[in-house]
Amino acid sequence: MHLNLANSTNKGYPAAMGKRKILLVEDEKPIREMIFFALDGDEYEIIAAVDGREASEYLNANMPDLILMDWMLPDVSGLELVRRIKRDELLSNIPVIMLTAKTEEHNKIDGLDAGADDYMTKPFSVKELSARIRAVLRRLSSGDNNHLSNGILVLDLDKHTVLIDGDELDVGPTEFKLLEFFMTHPEKVYSRAQLLDFVWGRNKFVEERTVDVHILRLRKLLKPHGCDKMIQTIRGYGYLFLTNKE
Repeated sequence: MHLNLANSTNKGYPAAMGKRKILLVEDEKPIREMIFFALDGDEYEIIAAVDGREASEYLNANMPDLILMDWMLPDVSGLELVRRIKRDELLSNIPVIMLTAKTEEHNKIDGLDAGADDYMTKPFSVKELSARIRAVLRRLSSGDNNHLSNGILVLDLDKHTVLIDGDELDVGPTEFKLLEFFMTHPEKVYSRAQLLDFVWGRNKFVEERTVDVHILRLRKLLKPHGCDKMIQTIRGYGYLFLTNKE
């Protein structure tokens, strides 16, 4: 089977049974060709779109298993297209991996905040892209009930691990419980006494300054990745956990 990369919807080439459909939205022909010849086969069917219009036309009638989205498209920003997809009730659960030459940290954060599930900077190897695709599809098939996420920050509740942008942090059990509480109770101020009750338990006799010590440890772990600002100190009362918003 051969895909004419000049055509976005791959019309005339029916999908084989059992293949995962991947919509590739990319205007650079060499990158489209590289991804197609590396990934299209027994496991995946790659459908190429060269701009936002062609991608939207395909999505109006089809439901791919995953979208590879270039940031810089000729007619609309890939970032804006991801936002539209995530606002659409029928499309919002389709995982998206952004592909871009933008390497600044704030660009990566913007992409993830827009709803992208992963983010790869150009140039990239197709082996790494394939691994990222498998990881995203595994998370989708296993469900997200065992994960909490806030932008690039992810908690795996089964493994008791904390990931930031895919990197695992060495987090102690108390810091993990504290972060889990914050991520399940965002945008609300909690006093030190309340945090002691909810995280340590009402039957534990612990001084309130213990909360400050563990908050400090948690912020130090998050700071290298720029996530320490998610935990805000509310002077004279307690702490507030901020969620990423579009």
